[in-house]
Amino acid sequence: MTLTLASTVTLSNSPSTTQPRLGWGSWPSKGETCANSVLTAISEGYRHFDSAQAYKNEEAIGKAVGQTSVPRSELYLTSKINASPPFDVNAVYQSIVESVKKMSGGKEDAYLDLFLIHGAAVDGGKHNKIQWQALEKAYKEGIVKAIGVSNAGKGLIEDMKEYAQVWPPHVNQIELHPWCQQPKAVAWCHSHHIVVQAYSPIVRNKKADNPTLKSSAEKYSKTPAQILIRYALQKDWVPLPKSDDPARIRENASVFDFEIAEEDMKKLDALDQGPAGAMDEDAYAVADMEIPT
Repeated sequence: MTLTLASTVTLSNSPSTTQPRLGWGSWPSKGETCANSVLTAISEGYRHFDSAQAYKNEEAIGKAVGQTSVPRSELYLTSKINASPPFDVNAVYQSIVESVKKMSGGKEDAYLDLFLIHGAAVDGGKHNKIQWQALEKAYKEGIVKAIGVSNAGKGLIEDMKEYAQVWPPHVNQIELHPWCQQPKAVAWCHSHHIVVQAYSPIVRNKKADNPTLKSSAEKYSKTPAQILIRYALQKDWVPLPKSDDPARIRENASVFDFEIAEEDMKKLDALDQGPAGAMDEDAYAVADMEIPT
């Protein structure tokens, strides 16, 4: 699998749109720290940045967007609707407009490349219709280039057919790493040409001492985080690793000069613990367990 930091994936359900294969996850970075980290990441070649209304860092990312000399067209910016917004189409739409303004850094022709329903499973998904209709309005007006969901399983996405004019969603962002692989959810999304993004791909550095992971890191002369990011790329996920440390931001992008051998991928595959391996067990239950074996 030949990949570079410039590699992209086409959103098959929105064929004119592409997305960088590696992104920078922003939670819980805020303020000047967040803005400086985005500028550092841009200088290291990152072009994909993930945020959310709930993270309270959209303005910080927008500040970096306004300061960088990289054209807006070369950046890929994502946000997500707050899991507890006012559940009214117009109110949700207005919150989307505000997010677009915050993240655009004062650039003309403000838009975001992707906007997701953050809490697709909140209250069993009963608010998804309102949120999706607001996203569809923003999508049709062009202030959002693609729309999707986060932490959604097959059932919730299938339910959207009843009211969605845009279906299936372009993206589903779920927790993914060797200990939480959600294979049924991933397979179902891929079969419907839904791009799968991986949040917490480096497990918040909580597995760095795992013997299997350490062994792979030593074999390839890479850090545990680099192995996990490369693993995600080879699984055809779009990983969103987060760090505010400049050295680690650089390291996390240095994953395109090696490939994990099939035998080592299988060793990492064997680490899957199902719901027990998830950082967010509720998210796992929604995304993967709905799908019958």
